[in-house]
Amino acid sequence: MDSMKDNLKAVKERDPACINHVHCFLNFKGFLACQSHRVAHKLWLQGRKVLAVMIQNRVSEIFAVGIHPGAKIGSRILLDHVTRLVVGETAVIGNIVSILHSVTLGGTDKASGDRHPKIGDGVLIGSGTCILGNIKVGECAKIGAGSVVIKYVPPRTTVVKTVFPVKPPVEPVGPMKQ
Repeated sequence: MDSMKDNLKAVKERDPACINHVHCFLNFKGFLACQSHRVAHKLWLQGRKVLAVMIQNRVSEIFAVGIHPGAKIGSRILLDHVTRLVVGETAVIGNIVSILHSVTLGGTDKASGDRHPKIGDGVLIGSGTCILGNIKVGECAKIGAGSVVIKYVPPRTTVVKTVFPVKPPVEPVGPMKQ
């Protein structure tokens, strides 16, 4: 119950679209997906894995969010917009983390064991980001939108996707030749 209250507070504090706690509780799919994961995770830890996966599958159908029941998620989490979020089985997400939509915390191969990212406290992960493999993202790091991260990210650093420069055309653009 405390983790739910903490998450409600986090969403209210960090998401300007959150009108009030009731609005979040009833309508914010990131909040709802996170709370559903907490139930599935508890079942997973109790060895009730079939039921945990059934809950995860239903959450995936309803919210387009795939958080494996084995993944560990801290408190005061903001999952904003959250569509197409994928979090692998051995991923760990720290406290006070903000994750936007279309983020993947995935593995890099089919090997079993610890194979997913570990996200430190206070991290911000921008939309469209892929963080792959058993790597650590240090506390208070910021990962810019569209980044692909496959190596350790030190605490309090910013990772951004390289933006390709726009070059002028070599010759004037004319009618399309088809």
